[in-house]
Amino acid sequence: MKLGMVGLPNVGKSTLFNALTNAGAQSANYPFCTIEKNVGVVSVPDARLDYLAKMYEPDSFKPATLEFVDIAGLVKGASKGEGLGNKFLADIREVDAIVHVVRCFEDIDIIHVDGSINPARDIETINLELVFSDMEMVQRRIDRVKKAAKSDKKLQPQVDFFERLLAHLEEGKSARSFDMTEDEREYMHDTPLLSAKPVIYAANLCEADFTGDLDKQEHFQAVRRIAEEEHAAVLPICAQTEAEISDMSDEDKAMFLEELGLEESGLNRIIQTGYSLLGLISFLTAGKQEVRAWTIRRGTKAPQAAGKIHTDFEKGFIRAEIVAFSDLEACGSMAAAREKGLLRLEGKDYVMQDGDIVEFRFNV
Repeated sequence: MKLGMVGLPNVGKSTLFNALTNAGAQSANYPFCTIEKNVGVVSVPDARLDYLAKMYEPDSFKPATLEFVDIAGLVKGASKGEGLGNKFLADIREVDAIVHVVRCFEDIDIIHVDGSINPARDIETINLELVFSDMEMVQRRIDRVKKAAKSDKKLQPQVDFFERLLAHLEEGKSARSFDMTEDEREYMHDTPLLSAKPVIYAANLCEADFTGDLDKQEHFQAVRRIAEEEHAAVLPICAQTEAEISDMSDEDKAMFLEELGLEESGLNRIIQTGYSLLGLISFLTAGKQEVRAWTIRRGTKAPQAAGKIHTDFEKGFIRAEIVAFSDLEACGSMAAAREKGLLRLEGKDYVMQDGDIVEFRFNV
């Protein structure tokens, strides 16, 4: 999973990126501090994998990974190439989902590019640049399909769909908020739109507001309302708090979060939200040689999951030997799970479940 972090200058985007990844991206109080994108790769915490590691004491331990991309700052006119606009838009095309960091904290010492704190305006600034870029792409698609539809009337539904979509975009609305059927969604595969990408709005709050009553936090509520309208996710976060805990040991981090009344770090919450938003799950492989997590889309069948490990596994798929992690944990060992009949043999039509521990049988 690759998440692109975007936001106006001086909203705390690079501070949050540094805290989440410890990658050391530059952070400073002036626009365009981030000029080249920074990339940080983090391991996805998974208590199930830790349990298996204790059981097998493997030679290799490989959790799933998440890639954060800290994308250059943005100003109005990016879709026309203003500022770092062209590079910004190109970088967004490469990610699976967007973490849009929105400033919800007041601080007179940190300059806001527009002179005041207004989350709705800030969100609109970035969203409109994505929408403007999409409008050009949709118009080009309409022109192409219209031309082809003159000789193939079956293409007219596509013309009608994209014209409705263009009208929606022209109202300043993102493609995320455009209702479409599953058949119409297929038309979008050849026209990947920036404003259609899944979004997590990370509402960056000061520590007092973050640990207080969010229902009374006006800026956060503004972000929440926009997220609901767009079918996006919203996540309250405090970049400063994340920065403070980034270098702590796991034990100290847990104590610090408990003092703040928090159960999990911002990193864990972003990962969970990202997995849910993108419809991702993990299956596990375990043995003395290696304990590893593999990320797949929910609904993936066993042969395609096997192909994540090696293409030969999918080509020569015979069956999958599977035990649910919860069953293995309850039994205490693979032998005990097998004795109780909890180790199952599944065929080509089996849909993988989150936490499946699997060994694939194949022949090539």
